[in-house]
Amino acid sequence: MFEDADLMTAIITPFDQNDQIDYDTLAQLTERYLQEGHRGFIIGGTTGETPTLSHNEKLELYSRFAKLVAGRVPIVAGTGSNNTAETVTLTQEVSEIQGINAALVVVPYYNKPDQRRMIAHFSTVADQGGMPVIMYNIPGRTGVTMANETILTLAQNPNIIGVKQCTNMPDLEYLVQNAPTEFLVYSGEDEQALFAKIIGAKGIISVASHVYGPKMRQMYDVLYQGDYQQAGRLQSELTPKMAALFMYSSPAPVKAILTAQGYQVGAPRLPILPLDDEEKTILATKLGLAPDALQHTLKELN
Repeated sequence: MFEDADLMTAIITPFDQNDQIDYDTLAQLTERYLQEGHRGFIIGGTTGETPTLSHNEKLELYSRFAKLVAGRVPIVAGTGSNNTAETVTLTQEVSEIQGINAALVVVPYYNKPDQRRMIAHFSTVADQGGMPVIMYNIPGRTGVTMANETILTLAQNPNIIGVKQCTNMPDLEYLVQNAPTEFLVYSGEDEQALFAKIIGAKGIISVASHVYGPKMRQMYDVLYQGDYQQAGRLQSELTPKMAALFMYSSPAPVKAILTAQGYQVGAPRLPILPLDDEEKTILATKLGLAPDALQHTLKELN
């Protein structure tokens, strides 16, 4: 299922002028990214603005996206929340959607469970949800960190197949070295994309791939060919640009770029705001573009 899924994109949710999900634009982006060599998708993740999607919107989005992808690459759908019972219910419903291969379940936020309670939460979802689970450890957004040993404990559950890890490189390395062989370890930090592959992780779950997918695909491909220096050069070129995409609340920068490229992705839903003109100018400068580039076209990015 995930054999070739080294570059997975946490895809945005496009909205139209009425703030409804724009499925035509989603189809355009999906085809573009498949052609660029993206090997899987996260739908309804942080970048997909899942906290602002209703229960019914999520189910419709996941169902229609699965039909768009049509089994060409794996799909992981966000079902996690800080309510275990609701997470189980949504996961069960998503498990019935043909073409969704796993659920992405975030560490519960706001109520900040300790390690023992995290184990209870994920074990319950994995045992009752009806589909494989990939855990999502992102302390910058949840306010609490799932410890490495907690992840390894949960990795023994046959229904928990992986983790999206958004911490540091030593953590990532420790998990790769100590997790079961078949356990999927992904970095969720774009700047770790090359490091993750070199140390034996499965790959990257990326936001930057919305914009830099071809270069990221090239970076992995030359790495597989043994050209470590070229892979390193590509990562070095990409790293400051990847960082710039998170200068402002995500996914506002990525949506600004896609809009400039001609895609009708709409504005983020509140509480995230679209970039204003000053922010667009600063972002363009950080990406090495002309100051007014985001007012026109960014096709030169790739």
